[in-house]
Amino acid sequence: MKIIILGAGQVGTSVAANLVNEDNDITLVDNNPAILQLISERYDLRTITGVASHPSVLAQAGAKDADMILAVTNSDEVNMVACQVAYTLFHTPTKIARIREIEYLNNASLFAQEALPVDVLISPEQLVTDYIERLISHPGALQVVDFADGKAQMVALRASRNGVLAGNSLRELRNLLTDIEYKIFIIFRKGKAIIPNGDTMVETDDEIFFISSQKSIRQLLQVIRNNEKPYKSIMIAGGGNIGLRLAESLEGRYKVKLLELDPAKARFASETLKNTVVLNGDAADEDLLIEEDIDRTDVYCALTNADEANIISSMLAKRLGARKVMALINRAAYVDLVQSNTIDIAISPQQATIGSLLAHVRKGDVVVVHALRRGAAEAIEAIAHGNESSSKVVGKAIKDIDLPPSTTIGAIVRGDDVLMATKKTIIEAEDHIILIVSDKKYVAEVEALFQVGITFL
Repeated sequence: MKIIILGAGQVGTSVAANLVNEDNDITLVDNNPAILQLISERYDLRTITGVASHPSVLAQAGAKDADMILAVTNSDEVNMVACQVAYTLFHTPTKIARIREIEYLNNASLFAQEALPVDVLISPEQLVTDYIERLISHPGALQVVDFADGKAQMVALRASRNGVLAGNSLRELRNLLTDIEYKIFIIFRKGKAIIPNGDTMVETDDEIFFISSQKSIRQLLQVIRNNEKPYKSIMIAGGGNIGLRLAESLEGRYKVKLLELDPAKARFASETLKNTVVLNGDAADEDLLIEEDIDRTDVYCALTNADEANIISSMLAKRLGARKVMALINRAAYVDLVQSNTIDIAISPQQATIGSLLAHVRKGDVVVVHALRRGAAEAIEAIAHGNESSSKVVGKAIKDIDLPPSTTIGAIVRGDDVLMATKKTIIEAEDHIILIVSDKKYVAEVEALFQVGITFL
């Protein structure tokens, strides 16, 4: 697939890095030649220096025969105009734009083909907000992702030293977690992926990925995290796009406090939010945190624009007694460095965004892609189309499907039912298949499984 990525910021670069090794022809456009030079030395892709929305720059990038344009510059307006130019002058089939400003997002009619022809809108701020909200509603989870419009869910849990999980084999866990339908998809141990079987022993600090129906996941969490009380009080540091949206979505169900250093932003937040206590102050101010009962706070979310400020304030909040701390971290190098030490969960906006983008890039009918463990693996939801003669999966038992290495099928959503996959499970047409690919070099082979042959009409 020929893909033009507009914007060599963290999102654009991360997407390029994910796609460049998957038999895609990637061209990256940015107006900063120094950044492009560094990227071209690291990845096998083409770079163009210039303003992403200019017709001449898009023409030089090959928009005339591109399959897709991903407009992910830091400017909403440049992204929108670039999609308009690509549509009008080059008839580019698929146009995806990152839009951050809620004023635009709240007016969907702007993005009709006869107006601003954007096929897919990506809002990193909203994706991150939704992600944090799911973590808060599932106490104890490291990651929570949805499949098939929320019918199936996957949660990642860390095996604690004195918890239910550590020291048991998966077969023994089955006896402990009776009457709950679930499957353990994958285990990460010291950064390495393990595709488990019944004899696999769970060790302390393993990250374990469970998949099941939404109802069963909640039952599972109640049993495994029986000492983990529901969250009630949330403190948010940062009143920018993400912090403000999160407070707005949580304030009807939780006791929420918002800390914002900038007086104008704090004033705007206090006028916008209805049931949130808004404080104008520094999140790294120890006296302020103590005064605002940080030791009684269930979740502290550091969501400012500065990684260092988020890390420092989260560490301080944890030391002062916050039950759970989360930090928004843009630099990928920082994520593994801080998570599981003082900071409970490091949130990467790039990984949240990449999953949404990859779902539109993948071949076959891939409808959902989630990056797991900061991109080390992918969870994919694909729809099985066709019949026994035109499809590589329909009508076959899972044991008879030629799955690529490092790939496992965890669950199947059939209508409203969520089925835990076994070797004998037979795939039917229109099933939603949920797979994990622990080695991303096999993603293209997984996509090929769900491409229907030309005999299917």
